[in-house]
Amino acid sequence: MKALDELTFDNRFARLGDAFSTHVLPDPLDEPRLVVASDAAMALLDLDPAVAQTPVFAELFSGHKLWEAAEPRAMVYSGHQFGGYSPQLGDGRGLLLGEVYNAAGEHWDLHLKGAGMTPYSRMGDGRAVLRSSIREFLASEALHALGIPSSRALCVIGSSTPVWREKQERGAMVLRLAPSHIRFGHFEYFYYTKKPEQQAELAEHVLNLHYPECREQPEPYLAMFREIVERNAEMIAKWQAYGFCHGVMNTDNMSILGITFDFGPFAFLDDFDAHFICNHSDHEGRYSFSNQVPIGQWNLSALAQALTPFISVDALKEALGLYLPLYQAHYLDLMRRRLGLTTAEEDDQKLVERLLALMQNSGVDYTLFFRRLGDESAALAVARLRDDFVDLAGFDAWAELYKARVARDGEYSQAQRRERMHAVNPLYILRNYLAQNAIAAAESGDYSEVRRLHEVLSRPFEEQAGMEQYAQRPPDWGKHLEISCSS
Repeated sequence: MKALDELTFDNRFARLGDAFSTHVLPDPLDEPRLVVASDAAMALLDLDPAVAQTPVFAELFSGHKLWEAAEPRAMVYSGHQFGGYSPQLGDGRGLLLGEVYNAAGEHWDLHLKGAGMTPYSRMGDGRAVLRSSIREFLASEALHALGIPSSRALCVIGSSTPVWREKQERGAMVLRLAPSHIRFGHFEYFYYTKKPEQQAELAEHVLNLHYPECREQPEPYLAMFREIVERNAEMIAKWQAYGFCHGVMNTDNMSILGITFDFGPFAFLDDFDAHFICNHSDHEGRYSFSNQVPIGQWNLSALAQALTPFISVDALKEALGLYLPLYQAHYLDLMRRRLGLTTAEEDDQKLVERLLALMQNSGVDYTLFFRRLGDESAALAVARLRDDFVDLAGFDAWAELYKARVARDGEYSQAQRRERMHAVNPLYILRNYLAQNAIAAAESGDYSEVRRLHEVLSRPFEEQAGMEQYAQRPPDWGKHLEISCSS
């Protein structure tokens, strides 16, 4: 394990130069204090978890100190926001401090969010507030624990710095980690500004550092794009299977690596609702839960347009055609496992669709239904869950199909069924009301609930003694929280 001053930097993105980013120093927060840290994320940097309790830790991740080898840069990019093109966006409040490589040879971006104004802040103040920083930290680590590709979060640092949003709040910074923070919008920026040399340099950078295996293919750029299509299809399949709503799927929020990042007004489904909109600013429902699949394809099409200097239009269209079949294969595989099935049958998709149609408007808790389905035999479980549904006759018909399907799947003991299903059906998810409770305590200076919730969510599939309150259905007020992009 390393101390903080033993991190090894290799700032590969910074070496691309000023056409790609701008040197900016972080603007320090007043009276920094540690809110929460992730031991698992610290392990990615080979850091001893004990260093999080040292004063220098809070100073480094609140802008007061920098490693000598760090090169803080604000990245420039553009993107399609709610379907409209914005020609220049960029890191308006974030800074890529540098890239650290660990003992395993992995490179990790250290990206500080809430670090102050940059040339890309537009009308913003460059700050992040405590509530949004806590939400991003919890979401990053919770999604990772669920097996959903995501950026990671090292820590949240709170402060006494006042920040104005709808009201006065306190500023905070979250340090997030990812192998890269390059987005679809990076390629769009150089494409639409007609800078072919820089665009080619960016493409080479991504290909060489993040998709080196594609170099072995006859058309490396096409092979890279196909890989990006597959990674995004798999990521969004996992979002849909676990009921995660991102909320702001703009192309500048889409990772070139197919990982979830730029958390804003996200939410997990409580009651199942295919039309759920988690961002109260999304008046048209562009980024509703059911729209995430087609929007993923739309965003990949926007990236494809930006890659036309390197790949033929016909080849790009063919690669885009892989998205839906790949999505459906990943999604159905996971939903089979969530239903306790180990084999594949032709009508499994209809079995899943029928269940979700019955859940719609019945007030069925999406997460707890699947968890309880694995508690007992198929027959006992569906009998116990029956009363959650409005259409009892419809559910009874589905239950008969499900029991027959389970019987055809094979002979397993109930202990085997339970173990297999509980390994993919979480008991604990990051419900908005749980996050809000932790935020309210933190805003009053009590960080214990944030830390406790983080610990619970780090083991979402494992029943944890004394943590029953985190596995309950939300109170009515908890289902109606309004979450916006304001942070």
